[in-house]
This record gives sequence, structure tokens and C-alpha cells, in this order.
Amino acid sequence: MSVSQQVAAFLPLLRRYARALTGSQSSGDAYVAATIQAMIEDPGLAKTGASSKVALYRLFSKIWNSVSLNTEGGPKAVSLPADQHLSRIMPLPRQVFLLMSLEGFSESDAAQILDIDVAELREHVAESGRELAAEIATDVLIIEDESLIAKDLEGLVESLGHTVFGVARTRSEAIALTRNGRPGLILADIQLADGSSGLDAVNDLLKSFEVPVIFITAYPERFLTGERPEPAFLIAKPFQPSTVSAVISQALFFERKARNAPKRASA
Repeated sequence: MSVSQQVAAFLPLLRRYARALTGSQSSGDAYVAATIQAMIEDPGLAKTGASSKVALYRLFSKIWNSVSLNTEGGPKAVSLPADQHLSRIMPLPRQVFLLMSLEGFSESDAAQILDIDVAELREHVAESGRELAAEIATDVLIIEDESLIAKDLEGLVESLGHTVFGVARTRSEAIALTRNGRPGLILADIQLADGSSGLDAVNDLLKSFEVPVIFITAYPERFLTGERPEPAFLIAKPFQPSTVSAVISQALFFERKARNAPKRASA
């Protein structure tokens, strides 16, 4: 298998990481596209002696953390989102947290990706833990038709300090649960018991209120193509508790960041 073929196999995973890092599909996919473009223009950029996956994420991280590429007026060869300037770059602790909890990299691989040593990486892990502890608890609506998975999610949500707003098995149940209140976060399966779609259920709910959403699916590759509107936050079944914890933290981080952003005066 050629290097390009190996890299192509990891692109859906890199899109998942990039979207979690930036908080949106468009920004995350733009950084992935910039990484691919840089690799095409200079194939030597990805040659580090590491595995193809580590080399790909390492190149992505160099672009993400680069001053010249994340400020306005950067190289024209790399087209990046206008809202991702240097001041908005995700601090290293959260990059470490996502690489290890969401992507499952070892300490040594994560350190190599970020070009730091393992001792510094462990300091960032501790710092990310302090950030997580400072997150404000919220009410979580779970949309999941498999009772065992729903129970697992309930226990996990509560162990993270959140409250279960309710559990819905279908699109109509989800709508009914939110008639007299609203959750602070939604965890939604994509395929529901009655044949309805969790995507449709969430779209119905978002007509009434804005809230961060995390989708759960057994087929994540179908929603990580970069070819159409797709979820920013996605968890694959079967999931690890650390993965759910990482994505919930990131989704709430961006929700609170948006809430605390200064409001622009309207004309």
C-alpha cells in the first residue's frame, strides 16, 4: 500500500479530530484540506520515520499551531477559515486531551505529533484535567433507541457531573420531552427505533432553541466524508467512556466560548 493510500485511510479520523478541535465541520475540514494540500506540494513534510497516521496528524498539528498559517495574510497556498486566527488556536492541553482520549494515541505518539517530550505532555494532561473539572454541569438529553446503550450513556453523563434531562427512543419522544424545558446538551443516535433519524429529530429541536449536539453512530465514516453538511461532533459505536467525556467537554467548551463572546452592536 502506497503512502497516499495509507494517508487516505486516515482522513475520516483526521476530519473527526479537526472538527472537534475547531468546533465546526467547515473549519475542521478546511484545515484537513490545507494539510493534504501541503503534503501534495511537498511530500517530504510527512516523512518523519513515524507511522503514516502519526505523520499525518503531526503535519496537521504543525499547520494548526503555525503562526504564519493562522494569521491573516498567511501563505496564499493554504486557504484557512477567517475565524481561526492565532488568538483562537486551541491551547496544547486540549490538543493533548483530544489526541489521547478521542483519537486513542499513546503518550509517545501524541508527544511526537505535537513535537514535545512526554514530560511536557503529562503536564498538559494534568492541566486539561483541571479545565474539565471547571466545566459547568448541564442537563443532557439522550436520544438513543438501544436501552443498554442508553443506560451506559446515562451513567456516564452522571459520572461527569451532568444531569440526565431525559431519554428518548424516537424523534417524537425527543420533541415531547422538550415541550416544557430545554437541555444544555444533546447526545443523539443517528438511526432510531421507529426508523426515524436522529439528525431529523435534532433539526426539529434546533428550530426552537440552540444547544450543542453530539451524534453517535456505528458508521462514522459515512458522516466524515467532507462532501456535504455533516456533524461537527461525532462518536463511533462502540464507544469508550473517555471518548464521550472528551467530546462532551469540547462541545460545551465551544458553547460557553460562544456565549461569553462580546456581542456586536446591530445597526
